[in-house]
Amino acid sequence: QASYDHIRPYWDQIGVTIAGRHVFDITDGWDGKPPSGIDHVVVVTHRPAPEGWDPNAPFHFVHGIEAAVTKAQELAGDRTVEVAAGDVGGQMLAAGLVDEVRMDVAPVVLGSGVEVAAGDVGGQMLAAGLVDEVRMDVAPVVLGSGKRYFGSVDAQHLLEDPDVVVQGNRVLHLRYRVRR
Repeated sequence: QASYDHIRPYWDQIGVTIAGRHVFDITDGWDGKPPSGIDHVVVVTHRPAPEGWDPNAPFHFVHGIEAAVTKAQELAGDRTVEVAAGDVGGQMLAAGLVDEVRMDVAPVVLGSGVEVAAGDVGGQMLAAGLVDEVRMDVAPVVLGSGKRYFGSVDAQHLLEDPDVVVQGNRVLHLRYRVRR
């Protein structure tokens, strides 16, 4: 219930999501229907819409993050513009086009990647009941050879400490304000 109470009001405010072409492709363009009741999706890409794509679908293909923000604000009116993270999110954060960052942390990774607390020896020990607790330290930066959450190292230092922390069922919801 805590997750629903935290997320539902935010989702109800979203009018437009900005996403990169990779997210669009791996979701198969959400079958032409924006996710979670969102009105429009603006896709940042250097490629045209997929062949046979319905031109009346509420998806807008633009070149560059500035064009994406302009189009998204036009479409959203007084509703919220959401940016799906990844490369586009990191570029927008570094360019000063983001007001806050929301992060939902769960002990699994969707898509490709390493599951947290379930890989190799750690996962085997957890499954065998040999582990008493799992600790995760969450920061908006990945050290070592991992992929950074928000692009360049300089962009990583643009975030304040989390100002909202909500404990859900097997998930932690965080909101970071962007330092100006």
